[in-house]
Amino acid sequence: MTFTAADPVDLRSDTVTRPDDRMRAAMASAKVGDNVLEHDPTMRELEERVAELLGKPAALWTPSGTMANVIALSLHLQRGDRYLATDGAHVLTDEQGSGAWLAGGMPHALPWDAGPGRPSVATLTRAVEGAGDVPYYGLRTRLLCLENTHTNAGGAVVPPHEHAQLVAVAQEAGLAVHLDGARVWNASVALGVPPAALTVGTDTVTACLSKGLGAPVGSVVAGSEEFVKRARRMRQMLGGGVRQGGVLAAAALCALDNIDALAMDHANARRLATGLAELGWEVDEPQTNIVLARVSDVPNTMKVLTELGILALSGGGRIRFVTHRDVSESDIDTVLERLADASHRRVLHPPHTAQAG
Repeated sequence: MTFTAADPVDLRSDTVTRPDDRMRAAMASAKVGDNVLEHDPTMRELEERVAELLGKPAALWTPSGTMANVIALSLHLQRGDRYLATDGAHVLTDEQGSGAWLAGGMPHALPWDAGPGRPSVATLTRAVEGAGDVPYYGLRTRLLCLENTHTNAGGAVVPPHEHAQLVAVAQEAGLAVHLDGARVWNASVALGVPPAALTVGTDTVTACLSKGLGAPVGSVVAGSEEFVKRARRMRQMLGGGVRQGGVLAAAALCALDNIDALAMDHANARRLATGLAELGWEVDEPQTNIVLARVSDVPNTMKVLTELGILALSGGGRIRFVTHRDVSESDIDTVLERLADASHRRVLHPPHTAQAG
């Protein structure tokens, strides 16, 4: 049995989704204005709705999550200030050092000693000790960056009570708190709580509209009205001031109606993980829509997956599969059937021989 690139199942990321017919119709009929000279009416509607969902007074649309995060970090930090983030956090590893390069911050990674993607209260307490009392030549710690879900920990969630404990430690030490909530919608669905329950105590939060929810473009950064006023200026400086942004905001408004549907993505991730384990793969149990599998020979496994028409990403000795709204339960079954056939034909060596890294 052979497969071709003509019938791939794309599990590289939940960013590969395409706008559905409802989104395209909304974009075509959106009421628009010049969002730089004035406030585009559809963009205003989106920002007000997102702010309410995230439990913040105001929100600002940005073209990307990277821009949203660097705006927040730039407004929280002065040059040379230290910011804390969990090891492997997106703001440390996947945004080309913009936290240091553009925001001028000195990053410091916190280990995962409370679970995947989560530092313990004790670790954070040690990291912020003396943060408000340093000599003039010392490094000032000003900001804690949390991430929920934690992408590089396999979409791991931070429960509300742990979030609250970490925020309390940071606030006691005089730190601001920023939440990178690119997939906070997934965390909300997985935990069965409103998104705002996962932003309590934070000064700012970002969230993505094109991951999982299916919008073609866009993220948001939310906080106080004063923060958003400053953020709008920063966005313009970075080249993010779009004109008739309502065309994109209309798609994002449709995307927000897809939050509850993320539960299907999570179910498909569990289905995939279970099937992989039955085939001998060493798989982490997914909490949301990201499945991580350890393999002994990453380059060869990726080569075979591509030949089988299974698109995935790799890193750190693991293969990453991400379920999303454009992948059905039937697609997951197709992936498992292809892998089973490849294993039977010995095209793909048993991956269970991999050593945990």
